[in-house]
Amino acid sequence: MASFNFLLLTVLAALITSPAMASDPSPLQDFCVADKDSPVRVNGFPCKDIKDVKVDDFFLAANLDKPMDTTLNKVKSNVTLINVMKLPGLNTLGISMARIDYAPQGQNPPHTHPRATEILTVLEGSLYVGFVTSNPDNKFFSKMLNKGDVFVFPQGLIHFQFNPSHDKPAVAIAALSSQNPGAITIANAVFGSKPPIEDDVLAKAFQVDKNLIDWLQAQFWENNHN
Repeated sequence: MASFNFLLLTVLAALITSPAMASDPSPLQDFCVADKDSPVRVNGFPCKDIKDVKVDDFFLAANLDKPMDTTLNKVKSNVTLINVMKLPGLNTLGISMARIDYAPQGQNPPHTHPRATEILTVLEGSLYVGFVTSNPDNKFFSKMLNKGDVFVFPQGLIHFQFNPSHDKPAVAIAALSSQNPGAITIANAVFGSKPPIEDDVLAKAFQVDKNLIDWLQAQFWENNHN
């Protein structure tokens, strides 16, 4: 009986602590500025010696007040991500952000963030947004957002944003709960992988002819992140 109680307590402890383990680890000091030149390989980045830390480690002239170019790709959007790779002071702090510009009829296509929840607010224009839950339900939640509205995309779920206007651009700011949230654009990953996934596999998965898969894999799958 004692061993059973111990096992039960162990399982409960694991369940209680698991949400904390699902995001970036909490910092154990005031800050840990990323030392990207260190030969040490850890989950994240090792800390720069505090004697070498400068105020500019926490600063970036990102020009997020300026419109970004949405003509560089076919999806007509531009994601300007500020993560630990651009701002080393973010290391271990579990947060990053992005400005997203959408041309008329532009979209941030269906994608996931494997390491972060995202909260987004519309600064200009309107956006049609949505996400899909995991198997087996695959329930679709969607909403039309206007200037000042806020929407949250749970971690790891496929989501998108689309500017329905034919003549007005849109702008959004997003915060993400990881210093390096990652992004997997679904079409790029499935049809643009290197090397490509066997067309037999994808034809079976999507229940379409292999010729269609071959055509999709032959397209140039562009990245809208910079």
